[in-house]
Amino acid sequence: MKVLVTVKRVIDYNVKVRVMSDNSDVDLKNVKMAVNPFCEIAVEQAVRMKESGLATEVVVVSMGPATAQEQLRTALAMGADRAILVQSDEALESLTVAKILAKIVEEEQPGLVLMGKQSIDTDNNQTGQMLSALTGMSQGAFASAIESDGDQLKVTREVDGGLQTLSIKLPAVVTVDLRMNEPRYASLPNIMKAKKKPLDTKTPADYGVSVKAHSKVLRVEPPAERQAGIKVGSVAELVDKLKNEAKVI
Repeated sequence: MKVLVTVKRVIDYNVKVRVMSDNSDVDLKNVKMAVNPFCEIAVEQAVRMKESGLATEVVVVSMGPATAQEQLRTALAMGADRAILVQSDEALESLTVAKILAKIVEEEQPGLVLMGKQSIDTDNNQTGQMLSALTGMSQGAFASAIESDGDQLKVTREVDGGLQTLSIKLPAVVTVDLRMNEPRYASLPNIMKAKKKPLDTKTPADYGVSVKAHSKVLRVEPPAERQAGIKVGSVAELVDKLKNEAKVI
C-alpha cells in the first residue's frame, strides 16, 4: 500500500510570532520555519507503517515557495521515499490545496492519505475533510491511533465522551492528532541520504488548478497583553475578589 502524506511549512512553534508594522500580515523575515507538528506526526506514522510492512512506499507532498524543499527533505530524512513540491509563492487557501491534492491522489493512487488535522498557522482544520469530499474516499478525522484490518482501517479518535473507534474502508483520508505518536529525530546519515532522494517540483497549473483567493486578510494583530496576577492573603479575600471584582461568582 502506498501512503501519501501532506507536509506544511510553518513558523517553528518555539518562535514568538511577530506582526508586520502595518498589521497586514505575520512577519516571516529571518524567522525559523519547520514542519507543521501535526504533519510531522503523520509522517512518523507513515514511516512506522512502512517499517512494519503495512506500507510499501511513503510519498510526501507540500505546497508553497521553493524553500519548502527544506521541510520535505526533513520528511525524507525521517524515512519517506520521495517527495513532491507544488511550488507557489501565493498563499493557497484550503479548497485550492484540497483540489491540488485530489489531482495528486488521482495520479498517485495511494491506499491511504495521512494529514495533520490542522496547521498551527491558519488553524483551519478543513483540508482533510475537503479532500475526502472531492475524492469520495473514506474519512477519519482527529485520529489518535490507527490499525490495519485487511481492506478496512480502524481509527480511534478522541471525542468529548472519551474514545470512539471507527472502521472505514480503504482507500481513505485520515487526519491525525497529537497523541498518535512521538516523531523521531532524523539521524545524520539519514539527513545525508535524504539529499539524494527524488523530489519533483510541480506547479498548480500542472494539475489544472487555478490559484484564486476567495478571502482577504484585512488586519493582523497580536493578542492583547495579559495583566499580571495578584496574591491574596486568605480564602476569604480570594472569594471576595472573585465575587466583587471579577464578578465570576
